[in-house]
Amino acid sequence: MGHPVVAIAIVFVSAAIAMAASSQYSHHPLDPLTATEITAVRAAVLASPLVPARPLFFHYVGLDEPDKPDVLSYAYGAADAAATSSQMTLPRRAFVIARAGGQSHEFTVDITADNASVLSHAVHRGPGFPMFTDEEQIAAMALPYTYPPFVESVRRRGLDVGEVGCGVLSRGWFGAEQPAYGGARVAKMKCVVVDYNATANIYARPVEGVVMVVDLDQMAIIGYRDRAVFAVPKAEGTDYRADKVGPPFTGPAAPPGVFVQPEGRGFHVYGHLVKWANWEFHVGFDMRAGTVISLASVNDTDAGGLQRRVLYRGFVSEIFVPYMDPEEEWYFHAFTDAGEYGLGALASQLQRGADCPANAIYMDSYYAGSDGKPVKAEDVICLFERYAGDVAWRHTNGIGLGGLFSEVRPDVTLVVRMVVTVGNYDYTLDSEFKTVGSIKIVVSLSGILEMKAINYTHVDQIREDTHGTLITENTIGVYHDHFVTYHLDLDIDGTRNSFIKNNIVPKRNTGVRATGGAPTPRRSYWTVLYEVAETEAEGQVNINSAPADLLFVNPSKKTKIGNEVGYRLIPTGATATSLLADDDYPERRASYTKKQVWVTPYNKSEKWASGLYAEQSTGDDNLAAWSKRYVSMT
Repeated sequence: MGHPVVAIAIVFVSAAIAMAASSQYSHHPLDPLTATEITAVRAAVLASPLVPARPLFFHYVGLDEPDKPDVLSYAYGAADAAATSSQMTLPRRAFVIARAGGQSHEFTVDITADNASVLSHAVHRGPGFPMFTDEEQIAAMALPYTYPPFVESVRRRGLDVGEVGCGVLSRGWFGAEQPAYGGARVAKMKCVVVDYNATANIYARPVEGVVMVVDLDQMAIIGYRDRAVFAVPKAEGTDYRADKVGPPFTGPAAPPGVFVQPEGRGFHVYGHLVKWANWEFHVGFDMRAGTVISLASVNDTDAGGLQRRVLYRGFVSEIFVPYMDPEEEWYFHAFTDAGEYGLGALASQLQRGADCPANAIYMDSYYAGSDGKPVKAEDVICLFERYAGDVAWRHTNGIGLGGLFSEVRPDVTLVVRMVVTVGNYDYTLDSEFKTVGSIKIVVSLSGILEMKAINYTHVDQIREDTHGTLITENTIGVYHDHFVTYHLDLDIDGTRNSFIKNNIVPKRNTGVRATGGAPTPRRSYWTVLYEVAETEAEGQVNINSAPADLLFVNPSKKTKIGNEVGYRLIPTGATATSLLADDDYPERRASYTKKQVWVTPYNKSEKWASGLYAEQSTGDDNLAAWSKRYVSMT
């Protein structure tokens, strides 16, 4: 095993991870695709006779990473030390999903040579569709302005069509209870009042009651419903811009501070390889996952400077956001942000000195647009050292002949950050490396609420479940969840790892001592029962069910006193599981949210918790479904 995928509800997870680099950087097999490579991939796909249908649109272009044993040999040398990174050249390939002729086509493209070539082609025949592209969403947004029923709906609400903007929302999957539209690739559209002179908070002014259905392949509105007219919320008091609001949102201002590192930064970046303190790791990028941390290892000074492997690959696999309103205009709001929209494609350009401190460095990346041409994502990843005044370790000793003394070790960390803006929400995704040998994974949520218009102006008027909170006149903030799922392929001192649950069990004191001695008046205590997961069912954990220590160990590597070498998975805050019914359609698509931890045998193809084709997926290809395929962890 060695392929844990960890589901975390909204805020953060703490996991210990760690990698190897050379001081002279050369092209690394896990480097993200360059602009030149994306251009070559596009040319190879368009030149291929395998897809005669045109036009052809690119929905995903990403690195088809080499096989794991080959990458490990490249990074750390072969088992017999015969191969090193300087002696190995691994194939460089891309994986592509493109749409043409109403079908989803999959390509593997070789970009090792000067001229890229298509190695394989397949047509996806199962349920689900690839990610939306920016270009098709923009094209769909223009359709309502010339659609007469919509123009009339806007007029009925006392608005002009020029004041309104619409957005593309995934419609999910609801079985036979959902109109099929002949199996077409369709999405839904809802609209808001857009008047930046009145407020920048466009989500605060929804045009409630109107939903459109758009065929994204034909780029036409094929369904329309104006169920009821609701009051359009006022703009007053909704603007979040700093020059429009007062305290406590903008002040009182703290005195300005200056961050100084008189000896320069403590970390070094060689291409995409990072060295800092006792850490080495690779920072990559993917248009679906965003930041990818790979080949992380920690330098063990007690072992003569040996680089000890901990994490092979780690990234956000999915973000599931189900809303809790079953009404006609809201029931389908159950988004898979990575699989439907793409976290890397939606990564925001970081604002220097604001998103990241003055001592940060920045990385650019590239992804493919719908035409296959490279799109530059500038300043989407930052790295910086954090000196927050926290303590990593301290102790005051007042016993012995030496007298009172204290030792304090400051907590200095290295942060790898990306900010992803998905519609109304902004996710700040941090991997925080610590000198003590751990990483703290932090997800911070910001942005603004997606709001629902309603005719109530005061809570005293409400007599039914409004599925949210009345937050101002005519405005409901709808209840919803955010489940952030990380894929963590842990390699603790190698690939032969086991998952351990140290269950904390209360005991009654029987008075019998293992080492002898008189009975004591203690009546209870707790102890630890060691449980090795032998099957995938035993590797599924609800963290809230019972107290347990979750360990990933290498049974073939022991400390000098005989303990197995391992890392702990430490939830450092409240974690949640989904409360949706098992037979509810959004839950069937995201059934992995019933547990926070899923440990599975390594499988290179099982990267995305929501499946390769998450948009309108049926739940037949997701993390929970994969876990039913295996019986043993071996």
